[in-house]
Amino acid sequence: MEDNKTLNYTKKVVENAPTDWLNLTTHRLDIYKEELAKTEFLEKFESLFEAKIAEKTALSELPTAYDYIRLGHPLSTVLEWTIAKQNRLNPDSVIAFSSKTIPVLAVLRKNLFDKKNTQVVYTEELPEAFDEEIIKLVYGYSFELNKVSSIEEVPAFDGSTIFVSQEDDLNKISLQQNIDFFVSTQANLGSVLLVNGKENESYISAIQHVRRRETIAMTPPDCYTLLQKLTGISATGDPNSKFDADKAKVLKTIKEITATDTTALLGSCGLSVQYAIMMGLIEDAMEKHEGKAIKIIVPPNCYGGTNDQARRVAACLENVEILDLAVDGDSDMVNSTEQVLEAVAKDNAVPYIIAEIPTNPRVEVPVMEALRKALSKERKTANGEKAIDPVFILDQTFCPNIQFLSEEGILSEVQTISYVSGSKFPSGGKCTAGYVSANRKAASLMDKIEKHLILCDNEATPLQTAILAEQLPSMNERIADAYKNTREFVSFIRETLPTAKINFVSEELAQADFTPSVFSLDLPTKGNTPEERENYKRALNLKLINMMITEIPEESKYCVSYGQLKGCYWTIPATSTQGTTKEEDKDYIARVSVSPDLDLKKHKEVFVNFVNSIG
Repeated sequence: MEDNKTLNYTKKVVENAPTDWLNLTTHRLDIYKEELAKTEFLEKFESLFEAKIAEKTALSELPTAYDYIRLGHPLSTVLEWTIAKQNRLNPDSVIAFSSKTIPVLAVLRKNLFDKKNTQVVYTEELPEAFDEEIIKLVYGYSFELNKVSSIEEVPAFDGSTIFVSQEDDLNKISLQQNIDFFVSTQANLGSVLLVNGKENESYISAIQHVRRRETIAMTPPDCYTLLQKLTGISATGDPNSKFDADKAKVLKTIKEITATDTTALLGSCGLSVQYAIMMGLIEDAMEKHEGKAIKIIVPPNCYGGTNDQARRVAACLENVEILDLAVDGDSDMVNSTEQVLEAVAKDNAVPYIIAEIPTNPRVEVPVMEALRKALSKERKTANGEKAIDPVFILDQTFCPNIQFLSEEGILSEVQTISYVSGSKFPSGGKCTAGYVSANRKAASLMDKIEKHLILCDNEATPLQTAILAEQLPSMNERIADAYKNTREFVSFIRETLPTAKINFVSEELAQADFTPSVFSLDLPTKGNTPEERENYKRALNLKLINMMITEIPEESKYCVSYGQLKGCYWTIPATSTQGTTKEEDKDYIARVSVSPDLDLKKHKEVFVNFVNSIG
């Protein structure tokens, strides 16, 4: 009876799901408490369930489940809740992935650090992408594989048992006591992981963090499809029907935008792409430079996901180390690059540099000619041998229109791989997909990157690809229009509040096509001590943001996004995009992202009111 009650209620929720649950890629941070991610949503959702309320208006008023949709969202939370209720589990113990292989890798990662044995058991076949040899060699994970005739034959084991089921009927899960982790693969939709037993609850946060950093949650449309299947609703439409044509259009468009000959790769999000880059380059280094140390060089204050993921990769492998690259404020990217590459050369190690241009959140651009010289300079090891050339991994999400990779580009003589978060300008905030391209000098590395994108089952979904096919062709035009709005807003703020420090590109850089539509705002402060001045500034940041989102709620939003089709987005990097960055490297400033379509006059009016309110 309880199962029927749950499924009947979920069916009504699916039928009445708010449009935003399917279409949003980010959510408002002003109604989101990170420490209560998923929990607060579920508490209110449970109350609706007990009251048998499933109307669209009531569902629309539920608090934000996660701040960013690749981490989770209302539909993934409802899916996990439904499966948990049916299997007498806590909803935290059910985790839906867009990938079919990453759930297994997530458990293997924790057991690597816990020095715990793992057996992976299956009946029919493992996911096609699962590569035992590469997972052990390149990822550093240890496990045994066991094929059995049925779930009842899963052998006892001293360690963790992961059972991988190709039977995709989630209404018929059989959780045996000797199975610690049940992974149900779901055809083209991804997979659902069930954590079984109180003794395994300590894995939940570690698994969630893998989903946060190395892949994404099952997407809203795919969760919707799976919920329809679970509740007996007939699904409509086939996102695979135009996949080949959509993908061909996207790849052709990326070639035109980047001016490259190499074919791009499409991933489920920017971090999925970055993970494939990391693991692909590590495998390449293992083959070409056997036994040599690998140094991943990364700015300590760059986007938190990039920073955290790189350090997580290094933590798993003895021969991989993170080196800091100071790029912002008083530090210069070129000088830092020169110094760190000299040190890596002396150690005869393999250098991989990750950098954002422009930097985030300070929106700084290095002197590109000087950077080219630093990256392409021939260096010597301590023994006088030729040092290994670096690979430059460029996150150009803020300026995806710049042709860094072209044969005429400034980095043409440097092995350069560029990637972009497709949730920003490429899709206009409509999906989370990302893409990666390489210049001719680095083209040979793309096969390895593709190999790991496939192994992790992190390729873009058909619907993500369809959205990119629709939005990507107009990207450069939207970038130009958004830049004009941003320049006008920045100029207005400088005139209205000249004591504020604004980080934005110069007119000269804009002439060189560096036309981002994001700027950071360091508001004037006062106080007798550094602590008083810092606290005053932080309070002022929030006051400005709250005025904007309160007075222009239909356009101004408090969230981490960028490149949306409409409106203006505000955030404090230290509390959002730099979430896992070391405290001393965080930026407690306001970051403003402007779109090509917004009521700029109204935003100026509110800013004047803000300035008048602070005297």
